[in-house]
Amino acid sequence: MTGPLTAVDMHTGGEPLRIVTSGFPDLPKGTILEKRAFVRDHLDHLRKALMFEPRGHADQYGALLVEPDLPEADLAVLFMHNEGYSTMCGHAIIALGRYAVDQGLVPANGDSAIVNIECPCGLVRAEVSIRDGKPADVAFESVPSFLFDRDCTVERESGPQIRFDIAYGGAFYALADAGQFGLEFGHDPVASFVQAADALTRAVKRAFPLTHPDAADLAFLYGSILTDGRDQWSDAPTRNICVFADRQVDRSPTGSGVTARLAAMHARGQISLGQTRTFESVIGSRFLGSVASKTSAGSHAAITARVSGRAYYTGRTEFMIEADDPLADGFLVR
Repeated sequence: MTGPLTAVDMHTGGEPLRIVTSGFPDLPKGTILEKRAFVRDHLDHLRKALMFEPRGHADQYGALLVEPDLPEADLAVLFMHNEGYSTMCGHAIIALGRYAVDQGLVPANGDSAIVNIECPCGLVRAEVSIRDGKPADVAFESVPSFLFDRDCTVERESGPQIRFDIAYGGAFYALADAGQFGLEFGHDPVASFVQAADALTRAVKRAFPLTHPDAADLAFLYGSILTDGRDQWSDAPTRNICVFADRQVDRSPTGSGVTARLAAMHARGQISLGQTRTFESVIGSRFLGSVASKTSAGSHAAITARVSGRAYYTGRTEFMIEADDPLADGFLVR
C-alpha cells in the first residue's frame, strides 16, 4: 500500500474541484509548464487514480498545488481533468482563492484579500471578499484574452454549415450558437449538447491550427462552448454549456469560458469596458463577468476579464491505493 493521497473537495457553481493536499511526490524545480510536463510524463497514474472511478468520475476536476516559480505568486497550481492537464480554470481559481484565505496561506486585509495564483497560462490575481470575518465571493482578473478567429465555418454531415468563433480566455474555445444545431436550453437534453459540442471540437481541431504568442504549450483547443446566442443582450443573463477535454461537462458557467466569451464579445463591439454581464450554466448557476481592461497579446488586441463567483466545501478525503489492486489506476464507465 502506498502512502495516502489527501484532498479537500469543493465546488464552484456546481463544478467540482479536488484540491490535492498531500501524497504527491516532490516535483523538480522549473517553470510551471515544465512542472506540468513532468507530472504528465511521470505521475499521470496519480491523476487517473484521483480523477477516475472508483475515487472520482468522468466529470471530476482537480488541482495540484506546486511550488511557485514566479516570485510574486502566493501559490501555483496544475489543473487536472479526465483527459489530462489544462492551462487555466476559472472555477478552480475561485475555489482556491477562498481555500488560500481559509488555510492562512494569504492573510485577509480588512474586507478583502488578494491571492496571486500562478497557472500554466500565467499569473492570475484573485480578490477574495471577506464578510463577517469569512471568505465569500471571489473575483479574478484573467490573463490577456483575445478573439483568435471569427466567423469560421465547418461542414456538417447534414444541414447548413456551423459558424463559430475561436477565442482564448486562458484556454482556447470554439464558441457557437446552440440554435445552429437545433438545440434550446431548458428543452433539449444535455447529452444532445455534448454530442454537438464534441463534434464541433473535433472538426475545429482538424481544420484550424492554433498559435499563442507566449508558448506553444498553450496553443490547443480545450473544448467548445455552445451559447444561447444572446451575446448582444445587455440587460439579460446569457446561458452556455462548456464541453471540454474528453466530453467533460462543466456544471458552472466556466470561468475561462466566460473570459473567452467576453474577449469575443468585446472584439465584436457587443460589450463595453466595465459593463457587467451575467453568465448562466447548464444547471442555472451564475458567474458575473466584465471587461476589466484593454491590453494586447502578441499581435492580438486583447482584454483582461473580471469574473466572479462563490465556492463551497463538500468534503475532506484520504485516498488509499493498494499495490495489488488491479484497478489502482482507475477507470471510466460512461
